Amino acid sequence: MNDSTPGWPLVSVITVNYNQSQVTFDLLESLRKISYPNIEIIVVDNASPNDDPDSIMSNYPEIILIKSTKNLGFAGGNNLGIEKSTGDYLLFINNDTEVTSGFLEPLVAFFRAHPDAGMVSPKIRYHHTPEMIQYAGYSELNLYTIRNFSIGYKEIDNNQYDTDRKTAFGHGAAMMVPRKVIEKVGMMPDIYFLYYEEIDWGWKIRRAGYQNYYVGNSLIFHKESVSTGKNSPLKTYYMARNRILFTRRNIKGLQKWISLAYQILIAGTKNLLLYLVKGEKQHFESYWNGLTWHFKNLRNKNIQSNLPLKQSGR
Repeated sequence: MNDSTPGWPLVSVITVNYNQSQVTFDLLESLRKISYPNIEIIVVDNASPNDDPDSIMSNYPEIILIKSTKNLGFAGGNNLGIEKSTGDYLLFINNDTEVTSGFLEPLVAFFRAHPDAGMVSPKIRYHHTPEMIQYAGYSELNLYTIRNFSIGYKEIDNNQYDTDRKTAFGHGAAMMVPRKVIEKVGMMPDIYFLYYEEIDWGWKIRRAGYQNYYVGNSLIFHKESVSTGKNSPLKTYYMARNRILFTRRNIKGLQKWISLAYQILIAGTKNLLLYLVKGEKQHFESYWNGLTWHFKNLRNKNIQSNLPLKQSGR
C-alpha cells in the first residue's frame, strides 16, 4: 500500500466513526482482504463521546486516525479526511459497510475509461439480507418534492443490475470522486451536517460538466443506519430541514418557490398532523424544528457557501 505501486493509482479510503468502533473494525477487517494494492485508509473520529477511537489505531495500525475536537457531521468529518488525503481518487465509505475483495478495481478502471466521470458508486446490498439490493443507481430528483428513489431497492439480486450506467447521484454509503473533481467543485457542503450533502455534492459535480455513474460489477454490503437509527428523531429533523436547504441552495426561479410552498405548506402540514395523530411527540418536535430552522436562518450567509479544497496533503 504505497504511492509507488506500478499501474495502480493511490486511492484514499475515508470513513467517519461516531461511537461505533466495533462497527468500524468490521469495515477495516474487510478492507484488509481486498485485492487492490495501493490504498491509504483514513478514519475520522467525529468526537465520539462514548467511544475510544484510539482502539481503532491499536487494532489497525496501518490506518491514519484523525480525531476531531467536535462532531462535524457526515460532511464535516469527511472533509477532514479530504484535507489529510493524498490519493488520486477518494472513496468515501460508511463505517457500517463491509466490502468484497475485488470491489475497488472496477471503480478505478471505470474512471480510467470514462474521463467524464465525476462520481461513481458500487452496487450496494443489505448486510442483513445479503441477496437484497439497496442501491443500483438513483432516479432523478423531483425538484418540487426534493425526493427520488433507489433503483433496485429491495429486489433480489439476479444480476439484473450488473450493467454500468449513468445515474442521477452516487450513494452516500460508498462514493468515489477523483481529486481533480474536488479541486474544481470544492469539498462536501458541511452546512447539511447529516443527509442530503451527497445529493447536493453530486448535483454540483454534474453542473461542473461531469457525470455520475453506477458501476454494477463492484459490490459492498451495508448495515444501514447503525449510528443514527432508521427512524430516529435526529433523522426526522435533518431530513425535514435539509430538503428545504437543498431547494434554497440549488433551485431557481418559480420552481424554487413552488417547491418551498409544497414542502412547508403541504408536506409539512401533512407530516406534522400524522405525528400528532400517532402521538409521536419527539418526531413532531423534530420535524417542526427542521422547518422553523429556515425562518431563523433566512439571512444566514452560509446557506450558499461551498468549501474549497484548502490543501492537497501531497
